Amino acid sequence: IQQVFKQLFYMISVVSLNNLLLRKDVCSWSTGMQLRFNISQLEEWLRGKNLQQSGAAQALEPLIQAAQLLQLKKKTSEDAEAICSLCTSLTTQQIVKILNLYTPVNEFEERVTVAFIRNIQKQLEERNDPPQLLLDFKHMFPVLFPFNPSSITMDSIHLPASLNLDFLKKV
Repeated sequence: IQQVFKQLFYMISVVSLNNLLLRKDVCSWSTGMQLRFNISQLEEWLRGKNLQQSGAAQALEPLIQAAQLLQLKKKTSEDAEAICSLCTSLTTQQIVKILNLYTPVNEFEERVTVAFIRNIQKQLEERNDPPQLLLDFKHMFPVLFPFNPSSITMDSIHLPASLNLDFLKKV
Protein backbone atom coordinates (compact mmCIF):
# COMPACT_ATOMS: atom_id res chain seq x y z
CA ILE A 1 0.00 0.00 0.00
CA GLN A 2 2.82 2.37 0.88
CA GLN A 3 4.56 1.76 -2.45
CA VAL A 4 1.33 2.35 -4.39
CA PHE A 5 0.75 5.71 -2.70
CA LYS A 6 4.38 6.74 -3.19
CA GLN A 7 3.97 6.10 -6.94
CA LEU A 8 0.58 7.83 -7.04
CA PHE A 9 1.83 10.94 -5.22
CA TYR A 10 4.89 11.02 -7.49
CA MET A 11 2.59 11.07 -10.52
CA ILE A 12 0.47 13.85 -8.99
CA SER A 13 3.63 15.86 -8.35
CA VAL A 14 5.09 15.30 -11.83
CA VAL A 15 1.90 16.15 -13.73
CA SER A 16 1.33 19.27 -11.61
CA LEU A 17 4.93 20.49 -11.85
CA ASN A 18 5.14 19.81 -15.60
CA ASN A 19 1.91 21.78 -16.14
CA LEU A 20 3.35 24.60 -14.06
CA LEU A 21 6.50 24.61 -16.20
CA LEU A 22 4.52 24.67 -19.45
CA ARG A 23 1.70 27.11 -18.71
CA LYS A 24 2.30 30.80 -18.12
CA ASP A 25 -1.28 31.35 -16.93
CA VAL A 26 -0.71 29.25 -13.79
CA CYS A 27 2.61 30.75 -12.64
CA SER A 28 1.31 33.26 -10.11
CA TRP A 29 1.28 33.92 -6.39
CA SER A 30 -2.36 32.81 -6.06
CA THR A 31 -1.62 29.49 -7.78
CA GLY A 32 1.26 28.98 -5.35
CA MET A 33 -1.15 29.52 -2.45
CA GLN A 34 -3.70 27.13 -3.91
CA LEU A 35 -1.06 24.47 -4.61
CA ARG A 36 0.36 24.73 -1.11
CA PHE A 37 -3.12 24.38 0.43
CA ASN A 38 -3.91 21.32 -1.71
CA ILE A 39 -0.56 19.72 -0.91
CA SER A 40 -1.11 20.27 2.81
CA GLN A 41 -4.46 18.49 2.44
CA LEU A 42 -2.68 15.52 0.84
CA GLU A 43 -0.05 15.52 3.59
CA GLU A 44 -2.77 15.61 6.23
CA TRP A 45 -4.51 12.68 4.54
CA LEU A 46 -1.23 10.72 4.60
CA ARG A 47 -0.86 11.39 8.33
CA GLY A 48 -4.48 10.35 8.92
CA LYS A 49 -3.89 7.04 7.12
CA ASN A 50 -0.53 6.54 8.88
CA LEU A 51 1.35 6.59 5.55
CA GLN A 52 3.89 9.30 6.35
CA GLN A 53 6.75 6.76 6.18
CA SER A 54 5.75 5.60 2.68
CA GLY A 55 7.84 8.19 0.82
CA ALA A 56 4.71 9.72 -0.72
CA ALA A 57 5.30 13.07 1.01
CA GLN A 58 8.90 13.15 -0.28
CA ALA A 59 7.58 12.56 -3.81
CA LEU A 60 5.67 15.85 -3.47
CA GLU A 61 8.79 17.83 -2.51
CA PRO A 62 9.52 19.37 -5.96
CA LEU A 63 5.92 20.55 -6.21
CA ILE A 64 6.02 21.97 -2.67
CA GLN A 65 9.18 23.91 -3.51
CA ALA A 66 7.65 25.21 -6.76
CA ALA A 67 4.58 26.42 -4.84
CA GLN A 68 6.83 28.14 -2.29
CA LEU A 69 8.88 29.68 -5.12
CA LEU A 70 5.70 31.25 -6.51
CA GLN A 71 4.92 32.71 -3.09
CA LEU A 72 8.34 34.13 -2.19
CA LYS A 73 9.40 37.71 -2.79
CA LYS A 74 11.54 38.05 -5.88
CA LYS A 75 13.36 41.38 -5.67
CA THR A 76 16.54 41.55 -3.57
CA SER A 77 19.70 39.46 -3.46
CA GLU A 78 18.53 38.15 -0.05
CA ASP A 79 15.39 36.87 -1.80
CA ALA A 80 17.61 35.17 -4.39
CA GLU A 81 19.66 33.51 -1.64
CA ALA A 82 16.48 32.31 0.06
CA ILE A 83 15.21 30.85 -3.21
CA CYS A 84 18.53 29.08 -3.86
CA SER A 85 18.62 27.54 -0.39
CA LEU A 86 14.95 26.55 -0.45
CA CYS A 87 14.65 25.03 -3.93
CA THR A 88 16.98 22.04 -3.61
CA SER A 89 14.63 19.56 -5.31
CA LEU A 90 14.19 21.77 -8.37
CA THR A 91 16.85 22.10 -11.06
CA THR A 92 18.29 25.47 -12.01
CA GLN A 93 16.49 25.22 -15.34
CA GLN A 94 13.14 24.63 -13.58
CA ILE A 95 13.63 27.54 -11.18
CA VAL A 96 14.55 29.91 -14.01
CA LYS A 97 11.63 28.71 -16.13
CA ILE A 98 9.12 29.32 -13.31
CA LEU A 99 10.59 32.77 -12.67
CA ASN A 100 10.40 33.62 -16.39
CA LEU A 101 6.79 32.44 -16.60
CA TYR A 102 5.75 34.20 -13.38
CA THR A 103 2.76 36.39 -14.19
CA PRO A 104 1.41 38.97 -11.72
CA VAL A 105 -2.35 38.64 -11.21
CA ASN A 106 -3.01 41.94 -9.46
CA GLU A 107 -1.42 45.38 -9.10
CA PHE A 108 0.41 44.45 -5.86
CA GLU A 109 2.66 41.97 -7.65
CA GLU A 110 5.48 42.74 -10.06
CA ARG A 111 7.15 40.78 -12.83
CA VAL A 112 10.44 39.13 -12.00
CA THR A 113 13.28 41.23 -13.38
CA VAL A 114 15.91 39.86 -15.74
CA ALA A 115 18.62 41.00 -13.30
CA PHE A 116 17.03 38.94 -10.51
CA ILE A 117 16.89 35.83 -12.72
CA ARG A 118 20.54 36.32 -13.71
CA ASN A 119 21.43 36.62 -10.01
CA ILE A 120 19.68 33.28 -9.37
CA GLN A 121 21.50 31.66 -12.30
CA LYS A 122 24.84 32.96 -11.04
CA GLN A 123 24.24 31.60 -7.54
CA LEU A 124 23.15 28.19 -8.86
CA GLU A 125 25.84 27.72 -11.51
CA GLU A 126 27.84 25.32 -9.25
CA ARG A 127 24.95 22.88 -9.16
CA ASN A 128 25.37 19.75 -11.22
CA ASP A 129 21.74 19.50 -12.36
CA PRO A 130 20.43 17.18 -15.07
CA PRO A 131 19.69 19.09 -18.31
CA GLN A 132 16.01 18.14 -18.51
CA LEU A 133 13.28 20.65 -17.76
CA LEU A 134 10.28 18.35 -17.35
CA LEU A 135 10.10 15.42 -14.96
CA ASP A 136 9.64 11.90 -16.29
CA PHE A 137 6.00 10.88 -15.88
CA LYS A 138 6.78 7.27 -16.79
CA HIS A 139 9.31 6.77 -13.98
CA MET A 140 8.35 3.79 -11.86
CA PHE A 141 9.74 3.12 -8.42
CA PRO A 142 10.93 -0.46 -7.93
CA VAL A 143 8.51 -2.70 -6.09
CA LEU A 144 10.03 -4.14 -2.94
CA PHE A 145 8.73 -7.31 -1.36
CA PRO A 146 9.74 -7.87 2.23
CA PHE A 147 11.54 -11.13 3.01
CA ASN A 148 9.76 -13.07 5.71
CA PRO A 149 11.73 -16.21 6.58
CA SER A 150 9.72 -19.31 7.28
CA SER A 151 9.80 -20.90 10.71
CA ILE A 152 9.75 -24.36 9.09
CA THR A 153 13.17 -25.94 8.65
CA MET A 154 14.05 -27.77 5.46
CA ASP A 155 14.80 -30.96 7.45
CA SER A 156 11.20 -31.22 8.56
CA ILE A 157 9.74 -31.10 5.05
CA HIS A 158 8.50 -34.40 3.62
CA LEU A 159 8.10 -34.61 -0.15
CA PRO A 160 5.33 -37.04 -1.21
CA ALA A 161 6.33 -39.64 -3.82
CA SER A 162 3.33 -38.64 -5.96
CA LEU A 163 5.18 -35.41 -6.88
CA ASN A 164 7.82 -37.45 -8.77
CA LEU A 165 10.69 -35.41 -7.39
CA ASP A 166 13.10 -38.34 -7.02
CA PHE A 167 15.90 -36.27 -8.59
CA LEU A 168 15.99 -34.09 -5.45
CA LYS A 169 18.37 -35.28 -2.78
CA LYS A 170 18.50 -34.19 0.86
CA VAL A 171 21.96 -33.04 1.78
